[in-house]
Amino acid sequence: MSPSGAPPRAVHSAIMTMETVLPDPSALGGPALFDTMSTMRAMRRLTADPVPDETVERLIQAAVWGPSGGNMQRYEYVVVTDRQVMARLAPLWKRCVDAYLATTGKHAPEGMDEAAYGRMVAAIEHQRDHFADTPVLIIPCYRFPEPRLDEEGLAASARALGPEGTQRMMETQTRFQALAEGSCVYPGVQNLLLAARGLGLAANITIWHLMLEQEWKRELGIPEEMNTFAAIPVGWPAGNFGPVRRRPVADVIHRDRW
Repeated sequence: MSPSGAPPRAVHSAIMTMETVLPDPSALGGPALFDTMSTMRAMRRLTADPVPDETVERLIQAAVWGPSGGNMQRYEYVVVTDRQVMARLAPLWKRCVDAYLATTGKHAPEGMDEAAYGRMVAAIEHQRDHFADTPVLIIPCYRFPEPRLDEEGLAASARALGPEGTQRMMETQTRFQALAEGSCVYPGVQNLLLAARGLGLAANITIWHLMLEQEWKRELGIPEEMNTFAAIPVGWPAGNFGPVRRRPVADVIHRDRW
């Protein structure tokens, strides 16, 4: 150790080398990960073949490896595989899908090819009509604990945000909590979808069940205080994986400002 307390130059150089030299991404499966992401279509046509419990647990393991705000890990996952339960959920699924196709899903989004949209709607209808045969349905849930607040902390927050910022925060508290909970759930859901694709499973994320969330929660015994964030059908694909179609990256980047 030098008189200044800093490590000798040679040791410092070694430490810096250890900190900055990263493994070759290819050794970690980097290219395979990008291939997985670029072919992770929403797959709605599933076979009725069962998915082993061990495989389902691997999907949930991938999900819980995702980020969690404050590392609170307050997520829970309802996993449905029982065919009788799935049959009871099928009418709820149909009502939600029919409501979607009659409103938001009635027309192709701006810029989307009508023929491609027609194929997507056909897949949605196929999944609706065969929902009772879905091998696995996963419903991620989350609920933030009540915040622990005190007068000193609230006063410090008000000083940091200023009067206008504090007022806006109060007005948007409900939205803030919903987004905060979602930010703790959806990264894990993306992990789950990536894991499914990596294991050769078909899956797609939906939130249609929220139209009848109370009915879904009653059917599945989900506590009233828990919020549900998706209904994800999973199974072996009846079709083929292929490249996703997305907007060019150059069209969506705003550098340094909008």
